[in-house]
Amino acid sequence: MVKYLAELSKLEFSDEELAKTAGEMTDIIDLMDTVKEIDITYDAVKDNHNVYLNDLRQDVCAASMPTEGILQNAVNSEKCFVVPKVVE
Repeated sequence: MVKYLAELSKLEFSDEELAKTAGEMTDIIDLMDTVKEIDITYDAVKDNHNVYLNDLRQDVCAASMPTEGILQNAVNSEKCFVVPKVVE
């Protein structure tokens, strides 16, 4: 099966590497079987016992930073920050 998956993935393995990879994949599958056994049922009382709504801070309106102070670090002369393009 590992050899077949390697061919589908266009990967080349020696016989030793195939045996090692098969062992690692078996370990991963065994770990996933262990994870499936974990009880993940939601209990609203038990899961939220550390949340106290009375301990939250008050939502108070405050003045924001002045625009001139923030833009003094801007490189562009158009009063804005220029960031590199990351998505084409």
